[in-house]
Amino acid sequence: MHPLNSVDGPMKVVVTGGAGYVGSVLVPHLLQAGYAVHVVDNLRFGGDAMLGNFIYPNFKFTQGDVADFGLLKRVFADADAVVHLAALVGYPVCKKFPDEAQKTNMEGTQKVIDAMPPEARLIYFSTGSNYGEVTGVCDEDTPLNPLSLYGESKTAAEYLSMSRPNSVALRFATAFGLSPRLRLDLMINDFTYQALVNRYLLVYERHFRRTFIHVHDMARVVPHLLTHWDQARNMRFNVGHESMNLTKEDIVRLLQKKLDFHLHFADVGRDEDRRDYEVSYARIRALGFHTVVDVERGLNELIGGLSIIRIRNPYSNV
Repeated sequence: MHPLNSVDGPMKVVVTGGAGYVGSVLVPHLLQAGYAVHVVDNLRFGGDAMLGNFIYPNFKFTQGDVADFGLLKRVFADADAVVHLAALVGYPVCKKFPDEAQKTNMEGTQKVIDAMPPEARLIYFSTGSNYGEVTGVCDEDTPLNPLSLYGESKTAAEYLSMSRPNSVALRFATAFGLSPRLRLDLMINDFTYQALVNRYLLVYERHFRRTFIHVHDMARVVPHLLTHWDQARNMRFNVGHESMNLTKEDIVRLLQKKLDFHLHFADVGRDEDRRDYEVSYARIRALGFHTVVDVERGLNELIGGLSIIRIRNPYSNV
């Protein structure tokens, strides 16, 4: 059965940044569920992750940037919903390209909002980095205290998004897992790769605690929201599960049960977002959403997948 819009055709969903780490998992989920999907992406990291989608008659792709208001206005003209993923993600890249982070994360979000049809639904992908350094358990009413440019820009963009009626903001736990547009800078992905390939892992702030979510579950939440929109409308949701609230040391000890590598805990090094807290996911559970991929299953996936990847250094003869 196809998800329908008001004129009994497939619901049309535009995904900005759809060729990225999350988008390249989300888009096939939506297509397989019967949605018509139009991806807008500047292909900063290439387009290979999109190749499998062109077999679907309901798939469209437009290369472009969220800074291009005219392009957005054309693409959004018949949209029933927009999933806004396009962003510079993570404090290292935002610190390296501060002007671009401002332009994409904040100004781009404003252009997305301005270009959307008023009646269209907006799902904004926010982040737990918005909380900054806090004590205790975070819920959606915990005051936001972003400490990095990434957190500040995403917090500002979330505020812009939620100032618009008919919108939802999702504050995700730390992502991990395989994706067609793989990222090895994410903590669990990085730890697994270093332990598997280099057989050596250096960990700082070993006691820091955060929660995690597999990219598969990040994708699953979107169609869930679209089918429960009346209950979700104009709300913010933490997305993840309390069972995956783990310290860095917890993660590496799980890896030690699966891989043989040298581990060193360092006294130097610092997470600029100061993510060290527990999070409540009661609100998204009350909407009927539950994650399905736990850390154990995700680590097995990563070990299997990363073991067949070859990243060659062009300056090495080996």
